[in-house]
Amino acid sequence: MKSTFSGWRYLWKSEDIRRKLIITFAILALYRLVANIPAPGVDFAVLAAFRASSSGSGNFLDFLDLLSGGTVSNFSLLSMGVYPYITAQIILQLLIPIIPALQRRMEEDPREARRWQEKWTYYLAVPMAALSAIGQINIFNSLSIQALQQPILAFGFTADQWLNSVTVLLAMTAGTMFAIWLGELISEYGIRGQGLSLIIFAGIVSQMPANLASLLSDAETRVFMLIFTVVIIVLTVFAIVFVQQGRRNVPVMYPGRRMGNRMSMPVKGTLPLMVNLSGMIPLIFASAILQFPTILASYFTNSENAGVAAFFTSVQNFFGGTGTSNWGYWTLYFFMVVIFTFFYTSVLFDQQNYGENLKKVGATVPGVHTGPPTQKYLSTVQRRITLPGALFLGMVAIMPFLLGLLLRLFNLGAASSQTGLFLVSSSGLLIVVGVVRDTFMNIDAELKLHGYQDSLLVR
Repeated sequence: MKSTFSGWRYLWKSEDIRRKLIITFAILALYRLVANIPAPGVDFAVLAAFRASSSGSGNFLDFLDLLSGGTVSNFSLLSMGVYPYITAQIILQLLIPIIPALQRRMEEDPREARRWQEKWTYYLAVPMAALSAIGQINIFNSLSIQALQQPILAFGFTADQWLNSVTVLLAMTAGTMFAIWLGELISEYGIRGQGLSLIIFAGIVSQMPANLASLLSDAETRVFMLIFTVVIIVLTVFAIVFVQQGRRNVPVMYPGRRMGNRMSMPVKGTLPLMVNLSGMIPLIFASAILQFPTILASYFTNSENAGVAAFFTSVQNFFGGTGTSNWGYWTLYFFMVVIFTFFYTSVLFDQQNYGENLKKVGATVPGVHTGPPTQKYLSTVQRRITLPGALFLGMVAIMPFLLGLLLRLFNLGAASSQTGLFLVSSSGLLIVVGVVRDTFMNIDAELKLHGYQDSLLVR
């Protein structure tokens, strides 16, 4: 342990690492500055009244604000953040095993295929950002009309509104691409490979002070809520670290090396299989799917047909209400996260093709034939260990609902209605812990690469 952390006292002495840290912090500061710039055409008086009428209700807007740092409720240029890019990335990853031509392309030339996938992810992110912007505007206007009988933003493609509508769509889409560009700059010139993760991380962390102030606003319950929040955060972080670090080490025998006329003995090794291979992706994907009915319903809530308007209003209320009374929504959310965890893990695992890769280097799993039988065996093992990881992600997803029910047992109804605040301590913390861990490992590797470790330093 001492040797692991020994190089960190030289963190600021390395000119290269210091430059990367300064660039990273500067870009994140720029991102948070731009995140406070509102979209054009927003009626700020209506927006303020709408936010006041919906605050603390555990509604759909609290859910949309989860990972954005408050940019959604502020109707910022960066309201969508980098999530259209992530969604596009997930879609392409899911299409690869479905379309045989893409699968062959990945197997024939993986490096070129990754370049192709990255290029088309950028292309797909643009229409995804535009569609997300249209959906967000319609949701805001629909909820605002229901609450205040006034839209937040004049939007539509009629003769008198099309110019304003195109302007706000271009501005919000450009904001998303700007956020993606900032993330790429961090990955290239700052902390390597952590750009998009740190962009999301900055949004989550920026919301924590406001959430803490809201939790402590009630003088009667502030002490209890402070202790309760700290306990929940500590337990959640411990559970996240425990599950994320979980591995199943499958024994593997590697062939010996030829040394002159002799062959060395086979080498024993292990193949670590992760309990949670999919990370945060199932949560993001499930929430994106559950947002779609709300976006679709927002187009029909103002229909002239009373029956149609009532039906789609009920759909919007079901998928948009994230309070503790909406059992159906949270149950559906839990099962969708579990299903997507298994599905996405299977896709990722099949793409790695351990069976063929082990066969190429002459390695074998004891008692299992090489090639497809090895892949089948490892897939079976991976599915078994994915079950606890999937259930854990499902519990993380519905943590706000569970916390709300727990607070109701203590007769803290007002606090239990603010379940959106606890999203930071569940889903948000899953990302925060993951990003901190990956960033820590990245910096530690950079320090060792530059020789900043006591065991490597020449005295």
